[in-house]
Amino acid sequence: MMQGRVNQNCEAILSVVIRNIDILKSVDAAIDTGFSGFLTLPLGIIAELDLTWKGRDVATLGDGTS
Repeated sequence: MMQGRVNQNCEAILSVVIRNIDILKSVDAAIDTGFSGFLTLPLGIIAELDLTWKGRDVATLGDGTS
């Protein structure tokens, strides 16, 4: 079972572990009720873990922000 929390902005948060070959990094992820099966990461984490890009896109969140 997964356990999370609700932050001060009323967002559901789960800790997710992201890894490359050498590094494990725990990241707090806001769960979107319109989840489409993809995880987006900040550029800093992508660079830090030297991850390979699968794609890049702009998404519109439920509150209208991009």
